[in-house]
Amino acid sequence: MQHVAIDLGSRESQICIRDAAGAILSERKLPTNGLPKFLSKQPSSRVVVETSAEAFFVADAALQHGHEVRVVPATLVRSLGVGDRGIKTDRRDARKLSEVSTRIDLPSVHVPSAGSRERKVICNSRASLLAVRTKLINYVRGYLRATATVLPRRGPETFPAVARATLLSNPDGIGAHIERVLVVLETLNEQIKQADQELLAIAEEDPVCRRLMTVPGVGPVIAIRFVAVIDLPGRFHSSHHLMSYLGLTPGENSSSERSHRTGITKAGASDLRFALVQGAWTLMRFRPKEPISAWALAIAARRNKQVAVVALARKLVGLLWAMWRHERDYKPDTTIE
Repeated sequence: MQHVAIDLGSRESQICIRDAAGAILSERKLPTNGLPKFLSKQPSSRVVVETSAEAFFVADAALQHGHEVRVVPATLVRSLGVGDRGIKTDRRDARKLSEVSTRIDLPSVHVPSAGSRERKVICNSRASLLAVRTKLINYVRGYLRATATVLPRRGPETFPAVARATLLSNPDGIGAHIERVLVVLETLNEQIKQADQELLAIAEEDPVCRRLMTVPGVGPVIAIRFVAVIDLPGRFHSSHHLMSYLGLTPGENSSSERSHRTGITKAGASDLRFALVQGAWTLMRFRPKEPISAWALAIAARRNKQVAVVALARKLVGLLWAMWRHERDYKPDTTIE
């Protein structure tokens, strides 16, 4: 079997092909969007790429044509010798990856399904709209504070109308530059509303998402992100394995006789972790009588709310994973580990 290492670039990619004995058979540069056609003409190979924006596009093409695929984590490639002695070029990187592949079976990240990646993109598009809306609202509030004007607290949906009415009540009226921002906010509100409807429709069509949304505090965003990130629940041998994968377990910095536990590692999918923490806050605040909320509130009484909400997010991970893997429905009086 030959080994095809590809150093990916946005426009061009460097390729190095070796035989099983490690001899270089071919080296070349190709347009990145032409890699599927190139791979279709290759004999059975192991295709090695580093994690990047283009990695799964190439991985899909390689798998489609019957090749083995290794998507090597970017955090690992330096330990393999890529960029050693301070010299890093596309040609050297491709050579090093192909050379290492002939000696060992390189570890690979999970290659998510096309459906999983599409759902992540949909969620990320909505998150981008929310981030822009928040930034513009903060800008308008800051502008008004400079004139000692404080707006009453309103939701983002009604903020443009309230801000416009407040500004129009002033003698100077509303400047054209602020009016443009308010118009954009109104447009964003409409687009976010449509994004929410799209996510709800996707979640209601998926039996796994429907099951997960029966858990208090879990809505379409958490359910879709959870299913998209996990992709295959069997990838994880236990709920604690998944909690660690999502960066919700404490880290450790111990040496010799010194033992020190740190905060959560914050590894893995940050967007899902953020959504889970927000869901935990919502659950504690608005559903305090739920058994799982009562459990978290007891921790808050002993420690603090920040510790409790992370513990609740971690508990939600174990609960959702077990419900999905074992096809169980949510029962408020039962804790699923």
